[in-house]
Amino acid sequence: MKKIIVLVFAVLVAACSQLQQMSAYHVSEADLEQLLRQQLPKLTRQANVAGIPLKLQVESMQVQIGANNSDVVRLKTNASAALSLFGLSYPASLQLHVEGAPYYDSSQQAVFLRSVKVLNSSIEASGYRGNLAPVSNELLQLINGYLANNPIYTLDTTNPTLKLLSAVPLNMAVQNGRISFMPGK
Repeated sequence: MKKIIVLVFAVLVAACSQLQQMSAYHVSEADLEQLLRQQLPKLTRQANVAGIPLKLQVESMQVQIGANNSDVVRLKTNASAALSLFGLSYPASLQLHVEGAPYYDSSQQAVFLRSVKVLNSSIEASGYRGNLAPVSNELLQLINGYLANNPIYTLDTTNPTLKLLSAVPLNMAVQNGRISFMPGK
């Protein structure tokens, strides 16, 4: 009986030390950028902005996590668009800089951006270069609609450490340059 109690105690100590070793999992800006880069081919959308139909394709994306000790994720995107107006198509180049608060959804084991706001936007088309402020509300609705259904990061539960970590409630924290996941209470 003593051997069984000692064995159970040893297993518990080993499990606690294993949990202590993997007490946090971090996702860096580079990790997030790499994941988002893989999704770029999927980021082509047909939309209407200010009543003008356009086909939007995101070409590049940069990520900044927790800049200036904030709890937000910033995304800078460069996109190309084809504006359809009066039966003609006009090429355009768009730059959008948005930020949002990351939210961990434990049921989907994924991180979504909420409370997204446009920090900066510009367009260059057919000799015109300017700010997209007049249509920023429509752009924001387009961005929010996409980010509400598409996570910016999903935990890879094929990784044994993440599988074990995701078996317990997780807390997420935004730190300068990374998002951290830790066992919660």
